[in-house]
Amino acid sequence: MKIPRAQRGRKWGVALAVATMIGGLTAATQNPAIAATPPLQSIVPVPVSVQAAAGVTFPLVASTKIYTEAGSAPAKEVGDYLAAILRKSTGFALPVADAPATPAADGITLLLNGAPASVGQQGYQLVSTATTVVLRAITADGLFGGVQTLRQLLPGKIESSTVQTGPWTIPGATILDYPRFAYRGAMLDVARHFHPVASVKRYLDQLAQYKINNLHLHLADDQGWRIQIDSWPRLATYGGSTQVGGGAGGYYTKAQYSDIVAYATSRHITIIPEIDMPGHTNAAQASYAELNCNGVAPALRTDIEVGYSSLCISKDITYQFVSDVIREISALTPGPYFHIGGDEAAATPPADYLTFINKVLPIVAANGKQAIGWHDIAKATLPANATPQFWGTTTSDSGVSNAVSRGSKVILSPANKAYLDMKYNSSSPIGLSWAGYVEVQDAYNWNPGAYLSGVGESAVRGVESPLWTETVKNSADIEYLAFPRLSAHAELGWSPWSTHDWNTFKVRLGAQAPRWKAQAINFYASGQVPWDNGGVPGTCTQPAWNASSIYTGGNVVSHNAHKWTAKWWTQGEEPGTTGEWGVWRDDGAC
Repeated sequence: MKIPRAQRGRKWGVALAVATMIGGLTAATQNPAIAATPPLQSIVPVPVSVQAAAGVTFPLVASTKIYTEAGSAPAKEVGDYLAAILRKSTGFALPVADAPATPAADGITLLLNGAPASVGQQGYQLVSTATTVVLRAITADGLFGGVQTLRQLLPGKIESSTVQTGPWTIPGATILDYPRFAYRGAMLDVARHFHPVASVKRYLDQLAQYKINNLHLHLADDQGWRIQIDSWPRLATYGGSTQVGGGAGGYYTKAQYSDIVAYATSRHITIIPEIDMPGHTNAAQASYAELNCNGVAPALRTDIEVGYSSLCISKDITYQFVSDVIREISALTPGPYFHIGGDEAAATPPADYLTFINKVLPIVAANGKQAIGWHDIAKATLPANATPQFWGTTTSDSGVSNAVSRGSKVILSPANKAYLDMKYNSSSPIGLSWAGYVEVQDAYNWNPGAYLSGVGESAVRGVESPLWTETVKNSADIEYLAFPRLSAHAELGWSPWSTHDWNTFKVRLGAQAPRWKAQAINFYASGQVPWDNGGVPGTCTQPAWNASSIYTGGNVVSHNAHKWTAKWWTQGEEPGTTGEWGVWRDDGAC
């Protein structure tokens, strides 16, 4: 969590004064629900090029087959993945077989030949006609990305885990597509609240749908250590024994972590482990007294304070600890990156901080990894292959621009745009607000290629969406904060800037609703988005909100096409727009 100390004060009391009466509604909160959007106008992230074949559809029927590049195990794995998704909802057999020399007229064909060179290592070409669907790419990564687009060309109920009624048709089209940035990431903090393997896998499935190809796991912090380290076993067994607010905490065994890595690989996602240091280390220091300068282990912490912990920079044992941890985790992680954290080290003197970073970077390199760190690490002179990850709320940082001038690329995660743990508005039931409220339009309306001074598009490695979990206890909480904003960030990372347009994006985003409902994703139904309700008119049976009313017993109202429940006495506080203490709970679209 990144919370500048001056911004951390929050009020937790109940409002006892009458708020100022609110006037008219804003246009952004009056979007009605819409009927189904045509599939070729519903794709998120939007492709580079879509050419429709008017009046042409490909029927997915009981006899349809899936063909994959003959002799290619990676292509067959993608075919098996697609078949497994489609079988659940269609009930069709969808056998997977080697592709013939000429694409068969009874199936969907996935090929690793014939794609235009412009698709690169992650792009694809998809051509659908009345008789066949052919997906071509240069790599299996490209095929996998194309499959995500193909899924969105089918009705949202294709994502159901039970058999649904058809018909199942794919519109005729030629789609050419490739990413703006090679790196498109999400971060999940499993340290503040521990999230078990099943929850991480569920999130991986959701990330894959939107062509996100990196999951950064924040594995250790003041409140918990979440991975087994054989050479320092108490890190997990003691340091992982609690979490924010108390509770049992937890940690991943090496076998469980390897299971996550393998599952991510099957979804064409790279796992990036993070061990935050030299600060955010209380769980480690509580586990081993020798990591403290005074040799005394502090108590475990279950609050959400930051900036008070630091490894002992002058002790040799500190670097043995760091080396052992990086070595053991790197051996389990085939991806190219290791994240060293480096943020909010207020308890580490500036000179000690530089000493520490300069000693740790070679340890990362010695284990065959490239270092990523929160942009604070750019206070040191970084090697060109080290990546600062910008999390600030400003649009300039001299350390980052200096690192770029020496050849580093930057991952962009500005907290007031990309942090998924920020509340949508004052009524959000979970999340924080130190960087401000981040509604869906805020998450979408920024340009990573021109956001940070001195960091042009060519210096951007990609975009990442961090989700810190001080208030996030389970998958439903993850989904509420991630969706729909994660999809907005995914489009920023994938689609050409020339396609960026809020008014068209919000319609495509709204078209994801039937898909998310079929998957039981607990998404936030933002009033800024015209959500597709399948053509069924929305009705609100509750009385309309009245700014002059006091809501006590009769506390359920209709407002802005949503049902709202007053959490306590309120007058004048408009649902979804005001109320510092969150007096209204959004119970979703009518």
